[in-house]
Amino acid sequence: MSTTTTTISATTATATVAPTMRKQLGQILLANGRITREQLEHAIEEQKMRGHGQLLGEVLTELGYVKEDQVVEALAEAYGIPYAKLSPRLADARVVDMLPRDFCERHAVLPLFHVEGVVTVAFGEPTNVFLIEEIARMTSATVQVVAASASDILAMLRQHVPSANVFVIDDIIDNVGADTFELIETKTDDIASLEGMAGDSPIIKLVNYLIYSAVKEGASDIHIEPDEAQLRVRYRIDGVLHEKMSPPSKMQPAIASRIKIMASMDIAERRLPQDGGIHVMMENRPIDLRVSSLPNQFGEKVVIRVIDNSRVLVNLEKLGFSVEMLKEFREQISQPHGLVLVTGPTGSGKSTTLYAVLGELNTPEVNICTVEDPIEYNLRHINQFQVNERIGLRFPVVLRSLLRQDPDIIMVGEVRDDDTARTAVQAALTGHLVLTTLHTNDAPSAVTRLCNIGVEPYLLGASIVAVLAQRLVRKTCPHCRTEYEPPANILHTMEKAGFPVTHLSRGLGCQKCHKTGYLGRFGIYELLVPNEDAREAITNGANLQQLRELAKTSGMMTLRSDGLAKVKAGVTTIEEVFRVCAV
Repeated sequence: MSTTTTTISATTATATVAPTMRKQLGQILLANGRITREQLEHAIEEQKMRGHGQLLGEVLTELGYVKEDQVVEALAEAYGIPYAKLSPRLADARVVDMLPRDFCERHAVLPLFHVEGVVTVAFGEPTNVFLIEEIARMTSATVQVVAASASDILAMLRQHVPSANVFVIDDIIDNVGADTFELIETKTDDIASLEGMAGDSPIIKLVNYLIYSAVKEGASDIHIEPDEAQLRVRYRIDGVLHEKMSPPSKMQPAIASRIKIMASMDIAERRLPQDGGIHVMMENRPIDLRVSSLPNQFGEKVVIRVIDNSRVLVNLEKLGFSVEMLKEFREQISQPHGLVLVTGPTGSGKSTTLYAVLGELNTPEVNICTVEDPIEYNLRHINQFQVNERIGLRFPVVLRSLLRQDPDIIMVGEVRDDDTARTAVQAALTGHLVLTTLHTNDAPSAVTRLCNIGVEPYLLGASIVAVLAQRLVRKTCPHCRTEYEPPANILHTMEKAGFPVTHLSRGLGCQKCHKTGYLGRFGIYELLVPNEDAREAITNGANLQQLRELAKTSGMMTLRSDGLAKVKAGVTTIEEVFRVCAV
């Protein structure tokens, strides 16, 4: 393919003409083996029949003979300009902001690089000379044109985080030696001095190193905890905290202030809790950080929640469901209306499950809306609404307004009060599929919890479609997994539960799993789908014990049983199941 580059400068744009086609598109696709001659002839005939100036590339794509990016690549060759297959590594986040977001989306363009007065821009329609001239004027730079598919450009724009409040860690990360810690010699209560300390290069490097290494190791949270003698830094990896660093305690004020500056928090306020957020770019992908500070007797404890979209957004098959339970769960979430509850303690993966459900249900035919606090992940083609308690925009307020937006599927981040619960149940009874979460220990407890909140039992009996309770357990490390013969009490426990074994598996600990024997996590579940007897019992106000008995007689597999089944399969350990489930 030719590597000729088309450029238009800000000063000479009016004198430049559009690139001219050197080869016919169909002949290039044919020569490159993308289509057959029969397909080309069929597409040409179809193009003639349709009329209205439809392009050959569009016809070939609609007929399924080629993909959009293959057409764009062939067009680039036809016009003698470069073709770019876009990826997060290819674009500089700070250059993307050279053009307004709505302009880029409207015209399917994406600035990629800006070097010495030349801005490289990916075009979905690289022959539009008027658009090229306009971009040259808007950027006051020479425009270098490359071709890319419109879908790739729009996908990149959806992933883009505005450069305001973005810290590019890879640009400033460096080795931080222990001797640099000694630059902070004394604590100070002077805010001006504290801000200067927070901006000192070693502090910047240390804070960025903490974030960088946490993301690299797959941590979900960073805990920075002041003590009398030292500052303890711990990462939560696979649900368990691991101590990583112990800087001198005198560094605490500067570290806390540096993080608060990055999160747009008030460094002068050290007596009250604060919350903030940071966007960082790491390896050319956006990472969201949620920051919380809380004063204790030795300073401010800071916890940073790491939200990495590339690690979290998964499909239902990858969450850990058994084949039978996944089939049943899919049947229930496919219902046209009703209430689906996902329950479990904080950190049990409820949001991840709901996002996976929404991803599966998300089609052009349905209107999906969410009410969240906060919005953790941006979901493509889904309307997400943020709760704001400070201005009175609470869950029930947003939910009631949302019902006037013609939704088909509604996700409510969490049921916290009777008003939200009642509104969600009414929505489920009036033709909407409502997905939400509760903090309960098992699936039957969700019914009694909603009754205690104030929802009438007869409404629950009519509205609940399914209740999924879940926990996250650590996976046995595949790199150091070995079989062993467990003691007699463990063998007896497995046999009594209906999972007889002679050997079990566990990880010995290796470099891959940080010597823990575990690598990654997955879910264990119990799924309650009320039958007619259960619905009648719910309507009549049955207590928790009665609901549990009904669930067991209907064949519901409990959390503990699902966990032990996975212990028998060798993917986790019995100690891990007992750690998260009541024995």
